[in-house]
Amino acid sequence: MPLLDQAAKWTTNKMPKVITPKAHAIIDYAMAASFFGMAAFFWRRNKRAAVSALVCGAAETITALCTDYPGGVVKEISYETHGTIDFGLSGMVASLPDMLRFADEPESRFFRMQGLGLATVTGLTDFTGSGEGNQLEELDKLSA
Repeated sequence: MPLLDQAAKWTTNKMPKVITPKAHAIIDYAMAASFFGMAAFFWRRNKRAAVSALVCGAAETITALCTDYPGGVVKEISYETHGTIDFGLSGMVASLPDMLRFADEPESRFFRMQGLGLATVTGLTDFTGSGEGNQLEELDKLSA
């Protein structure tokens, strides 16, 4: 599944960046809420999926709260670094069903789609303020 995340990253990298910092913050909190909601939904059916959803929701919430953008509280993480973290998180989210051995169960689809969605949103977000494509290469240079 991380292959689909890479495809989303590659495809969206060339596109214009249409998601503003404020919209990205709203999407981050909505995604975290969906993880927490699905953790409750999965709890009786699949504990591994439920715990995975809780971990992903916590990771997304903490990252959003600590980012220097509208909606961030502590502002310890730069917006550009947040983008790099989001791409890493998208791969982790999509890989959790394999790592925790529930890849053949229906709950795995939620994590695959969330990972793909997270990669797509991150790829379409304007991290530099220019709105231009190829921002991911700039983020990679900054994090190296």
